[in-house]
Amino acid sequence: MTAQIIDGKAFAARLRERVGEFAASFAEKAGRKPGLAVVLVGEDPASQVYVRSKGKATIEANMESFEHRLPDDTEEAGLLALVEELNADPAIDGILVQLPLPDHINEQAVIAAIAPDKDVDGFHVINAGRLAVGQRSFVPCTPLGCMMLLTDRLGDLSGLEAVVIGRSNIVGKPMAQLLLDANATVTIAHSRTKNLPDVVRRADIVVAAVGRAEMVQPDWLKEGATVIDVGINRLPPEPGKEKGRLVGDVDFAGAQQRAGAITPVPGGVGPMTIAVLLRNTLVAAHRNAGIDLSEDVV
Repeated sequence: MTAQIIDGKAFAARLRERVGEFAASFAEKAGRKPGLAVVLVGEDPASQVYVRSKGKATIEANMESFEHRLPDDTEEAGLLALVEELNADPAIDGILVQLPLPDHINEQAVIAAIAPDKDVDGFHVINAGRLAVGQRSFVPCTPLGCMMLLTDRLGDLSGLEAVVIGRSNIVGKPMAQLLLDANATVTIAHSRTKNLPDVVRRADIVVAAVGRAEMVQPDWLKEGATVIDVGINRLPPEPGKEKGRLVGDVDFAGAQQRAGAITPVPGGVGPMTIAVLLRNTLVAAHRNAGIDLSEDVV
C-alpha cells in the first residue's frame, strides 16, 4: 500500500482564492478592505521571509497589508504602545506580532496586549480559553489548517482515535481541542510518554508536532492511518551541498508504505498556515464591522 499524498499546497491555494472572493465582497459592503497588521522586531532572516510572504499573500487576497518593522533594540514599552495603536485603529482587523521576539521582550506580555478580537494568530489566553470551553474563538492557524486537511480527507471524525505528539500552546494543545470538538478520542503524547510507539500504533489519526527530524518511524503507525506532519526540520547538508534537506517529524518514505494518507514536507501543512491566517483576518473583519459572514469560508 502506498499512502495518498494530502496536498496542503493545493488546498491552501483554493482557500486563499475563496478568501479573496469573500474579501472583495466585504470591501463592497464595508467601503474598505480587511486589514492585517504584521509587526516584526529585529533582523531574524527566517522571520523576514515569513513577513514578506504574509504581506504578499495578504495583498493577493484583496486585503490591506500594514507592516511595521522595528529595530532589534526596541524597548518592550515601545512595542506595547504600537500594539495599543493597532488595537484602536479601525482599519486594522487582525494583528500579528512575528515570533520569536528578542530576548529582552516578554512574548506573553505582548500577546496579552493584543485585543482578543484582533488576535488572528489565536494565541491570546482569552481565545485559548474560549476554544477550551467551546465558545467562538480564533484558533491558531497551524492546527486549524491541519483540521481542515483532516476533515477534507476523512469527513466525520467521530469515534476515531487520534494521537497528537506534542503539547505546545501553538499546535499540540489547540489541535487536541479541535479533535475533541470533532468527537474524536484524543491522546496527547510527548517526549516523556512511556511506550510512545505503542501509543501511536493505536491511532487512526496521527498529528506529529515535536520538532524532531523523522522521529516517528513507520512501524509506529497503524496500517492505513492518516498522518499529519507539522514538523519542518533541516538535516545536515550532504557532501558537496550547501543546505540539508527539509524533512518532517515523520519518516516520510517509510510511512508512505504504511499510512493511508500523509502530508509531505514541504508542501503539506506549511502552506495552510498563511492561508488560515488570511481566513481568520477575513472573519475578524466581518465581526469588527458587524457584517454577517453568511457562510463558512471553507
